[in-house]
Amino acid sequence: MTVAPPSPSRIWREFHWAFFMNVQGLVLCLRRFNMQVHEENHAEADRELRAAAVLLRTSASSMDLAASFSKADYENTIRVSMTPPSVESDDFSGLMSFDHAVLIQVWREMKDVFATLPVELHDAHTEFVAAYKYLAEGHVGVCSRFVGSDAGSLRYGDRKAIDTLQRFERGRLGMIDPPKKGCPFHK
Repeated sequence: MTVAPPSPSRIWREFHWAFFMNVQGLVLCLRRFNMQVHEENHAEADRELRAAAVLLRTSASSMDLAASFSKADYENTIRVSMTPPSVESDDFSGLMSFDHAVLIQVWREMKDVFATLPVELHDAHTEFVAAYKYLAEGHVGVCSRFVGSDAGSLRYGDRKAIDTLQRFERGRLGMIDPPKKGCPFHK
């Protein structure tokens, strides 16, 4: 019996669901990490931050798998599904996700925590920042493959999609690695 592969839309949708489950797990891990840091329970804080790093790497894999089809399928099916009349917004973006907004708010709230981490958490923090970098670079890679370096962002039509993603990366690294100690290749 031959089984037909799933459609690009189904692949995109289901791996984005997996991505957002990872985002929810990140929120939980980071809130527990924050609590453990404040309670000076460094062993548990280390465990939570390393779990968050795993979830970031898993998110990168979900993102990569969500894009496991051709550029033509992206252009003719997926990108069309993210523009009117398929969606009501003319600036559709994953930034509109509630889960993503909560994660970014948690990162903002924890900027001071990340800036003053005890030395016992340095290795876990380095792993966490490197995992975020891996995710961000993966997102740029998927975008580059599908829309190229000159295409406009769906959200910000006057900006290039790749430039926008790289600007987001710099801003988010500023939240999770404010002293720029956690990642040796942090720009």
